[in-house]
Amino acid sequence: MKFLSEDFLLESEMARTLFHNYAEDMPIIDYHCHLEPQEIYENKKWENLTQVWLGGDHYKWRLLRAMGISEELITGNGEDYEKFFAFAETLEHAYGNPIHEWTHLELKRYFGIDKLITRETAKEIWDQCNEILQLRDFTPRMLIKNSRVQVVVTTDDPTSSLKYHKMLAEEETDFKVLPGLRPDFLIEITNGHFDQYLKELSEVVEQEVISFDDIVLALEKRFEYFAQMGGRLSDHSLSTYYYARADKSTLDKIIIKARENQHVTTEEFNQYITELMLAIMSLNKKFNWTMQLHLNVNRSINGPALKSIGVNSGFDTVGTQANISEELTKLFSAAADLDVLPKMILYSLNPNDQIELATMIGCFQGEQVQKMQIGAGWWFNDTAEGMYKQLETFASQSLLSNFVGMLTDSRSFLSYPRHEYFRRVLCNFIGNLSEAGRVPDDEKLLGKLVQNIAYNNACHYFRFFED
Repeated sequence: MKFLSEDFLLESEMARTLFHNYAEDMPIIDYHCHLEPQEIYENKKWENLTQVWLGGDHYKWRLLRAMGISEELITGNGEDYEKFFAFAETLEHAYGNPIHEWTHLELKRYFGIDKLITRETAKEIWDQCNEILQLRDFTPRMLIKNSRVQVVVTTDDPTSSLKYHKMLAEEETDFKVLPGLRPDFLIEITNGHFDQYLKELSEVVEQEVISFDDIVLALEKRFEYFAQMGGRLSDHSLSTYYYARADKSTLDKIIIKARENQHVTTEEFNQYITELMLAIMSLNKKFNWTMQLHLNVNRSINGPALKSIGVNSGFDTVGTQANISEELTKLFSAAADLDVLPKMILYSLNPNDQIELATMIGCFQGEQVQKMQIGAGWWFNDTAEGMYKQLETFASQSLLSNFVGMLTDSRSFLSYPRHEYFRRVLCNFIGNLSEAGRVPDDEKLLGKLVQNIAYNNACHYFRFFED
C-alpha cells in the first residue's frame, strides 16, 4: 500500500467503509489539550515552519536528541531553517514511529504537500510551507475551524482569570474554547513554591488561604467560576499515588510545614494528596464535571537537563508504581462511601496498568452511562499499537460503544490529524472484528458505533452544548 494512501491503516473493506462513510467527516471534540488560549485569541501568524511545527513539541525533540542533534538546534537559539533541516534529517530514520506518520499527515492535510520529508526535499518543503503560512487563512483560529473542531478544552490553573476564554466566547462563533481546571500547584507542595502559590490563590478568591478547609473553599469558588465559563472537566497528574487518610488538624500541620519549606514526609504527603483528591472528587460531582487522572509517570528524570532546559522538554518516562491500581481502589472506595465519586477518566502512562484499571473501575460503575472510563492511549502510548491495546481492553472489559474517544493532549495547532489517525485505527479495529465474525456484519449498526466514539459520546458525556 502506498505510504499514507487514502486507505492507510484500513485493512478490510468494512474498515474502509466505516472510515470513509461514517467517521472521516465527523466534527472534533478536543476535550484535553495544552494549547494557549491567548494564542488562539490573538490569532497571530507564524513566521515559518519551525515555529508552527517544532516549537514546544517535546515528542519531536526526543527524536532529534536520539540522532545526536545539538541542543542548540532543538531548544536553543539556532537558526530556524537549520532546526527544520535537522528534523527533516531525523525523520528519515523514524520509520515506525508515529511522529513520522503524523508529520507527513499534517504536511498533506494542512499544506497539500504529498512528499517525503528528507534532506533532499527539506528546502523545497520549507519554501512551499512558508509561502502557505503567509496566506490569510493560516492562523490558529482558521486551523481549528478548518479541522472541524467544535470544542477545545485547554489546561488552566485555578488562579487563571480566563480572560482569553471570556473574550473568545464573546467573539468566536465557529467553535468553543473552554477551560479545564488543573491544580498542579496544590499538589506539588514540596517544591518550595507552595506558600507563594497560596498567596496568589488568596488574592484571586479574596480570602485568606492558610488551612486545608481554606484550600477546599477556594477550589470550590474556582470550580464555580470555571463552570460559569463553560468548564466541564478537571485534570490531575498523580505520578505516584498511595492512599493515606488524615484529620483536619494533621492536614493543617502538613500545610504549615510545606509553606515554611520544612521537610514533608512521604506519609504526610500521601495523607494530604488523598484528602485533596477526595475533596476534588466531591467538587467534580457537585458540579457534574468529569475528573481526569493522569497516572504513573516519572517526570524530568535527567537532572542536568532539568536545570539547563526546564520541565516539559522531553525528559519524562513511564512510571513503575506496580500497585497504583490497588491504591486507587482504596481512594475510590472511600469516595463511594462518602457518595462523592464523580465521572472519571483514567490514563496511565504504563501500559501494564490497563487491565487492572479497566477491571477496577468496573466495580464503581453506575448512576449513568459509562461513569468511569479508561482514556485513550496517552503520550508514549499514543501510537497505533497503544490505541489498539486501549480499544481491546475497553471492549473486552466494558462497553466500547460508550467510549468518549480521542483527544490531542497537544501544544500544536497542527495536531488535529491525530483524530483522523485514531478514527482509522478505530475503524480498522471494528472492521477486523467484523471480518472475524465477532460482531454483526451490519454497516449501519457499526457506522453508528464509530460515529458515537468519534464524536457523539463526548458531546453527551461532557455536556458541552447544554445551556
